[in-house]
Amino acid sequence: MTKFNKVIVRKPGKSYVEGLTTSNIGTPEYELLLDQHEDYVKALKKTGVTVEYLESDERYPDSTFVEDTAVLTHDFAIICNPGADTRNDEKNLIEPVIKKDFEKMYYIEAPGTVDGGDVLQADDKFYIGISERTNKEGARQFKNIVESEGYTASIVPLKEFFHLKTGIAYLGDNNMLVAGEFIDHPEFESYNQISVDNDEVYAANCIRINDYVFVPSGFNKVIARLDSLGYNVLPLQMSEFQKQDGGLSCLSLRY
Repeated sequence: MTKFNKVIVRKPGKSYVEGLTTSNIGTPEYELLLDQHEDYVKALKKTGVTVEYLESDERYPDSTFVEDTAVLTHDFAIICNPGADTRNDEKNLIEPVIKKDFEKMYYIEAPGTVDGGDVLQADDKFYIGISERTNKEGARQFKNIVESEGYTASIVPLKEFFHLKTGIAYLGDNNMLVAGEFIDHPEFESYNQISVDNDEVYAANCIRINDYVFVPSGFNKVIARLDSLGYNVLPLQMSEFQKQDGGLSCLSLRY
């Protein structure tokens, strides 16, 4: 499993409550949102990474979800071309931040679109989801880039989930947490599958960072399964991010 040394996050702005969402579970409470984001940053520091904390940008309500703007490896960065019109310019916010640490930069070019939430890395393999935000041309460009760097890649059309990583997480050691349409999916049959029950699907978006696995609080069956496998599980409150379709992976760029 890749060891992470640095993580980029962005503070949610007050405009966050005006961001995009498909959920119908209420309006976010801004002060609670900030508390949850602060707890997320504290948890990141516990894993041993350096956290680069970017200030909020009120022009972009969804910009705390930095994952959608780029995909980072230890050797190169890919600046994505986010598929939502109101979020597309977020890539221009993150590019100068990433350029400080990466000499090798690639770019997804229009008409291709890619959201980072549609990209899953499992060791030397990338999976790229085709969704409402990531189109076939963007997925093709992304696949070509990572294959030119010696990785393998597969394109996975989505049927149910908003983003690829809404329903799947790689935890290292050939263990893949899967929910919904990804349970018994042929693309992931070579992994040890840890299935998520339908009533805990939100917890499929978890992240492993070094010796810890971050999981949304309150999803006790997923937490118990990961505990039983020996993972150091770190539950985090995510209610105000869930209201805007956000998950744990969405809130950071990890490399």
